[in-house]
Amino acid sequence: MQLDTIQQGEVFVITVSEKRLDARCATSFREVISEYIKAGNKKLIVNLAAVEFIDSSGLGALVSILKAVGPQGELVLCGIRESILGLFKLTRMDKVFFIAPGEAEAVQKLAA
Repeated sequence: MQLDTIQQGEVFVITVSEKRLDARCATSFREVISEYIKAGNKKLIVNLAAVEFIDSSGLGALVSILKAVGPQGELVLCGIRESILGLFKLTRMDKVFFIAPGEAEAVQKLAA
């Protein structure tokens, strides 16, 4: 799983560089981000701009990450393509996650 990370103050930005977030890589994706959370990162942004496809395993990994962040932290998703946003709306995950259009808006949300 190819991830790029950057710390912006208290905000930890994770950019997914893979085109697919599916059963093949969902477990490693979840495990790597869980390690970032255990290291004390509680304000996370997951930038999905490069992701072209997410299946149920990918959605499940994102839900697991949200649970791992817990009530003491925050998770914002950003850069979601329209085709994937349709999946979030169909599964009502758009009501579960805060989704920002871009990384700048996501950083602004968490920095507030």
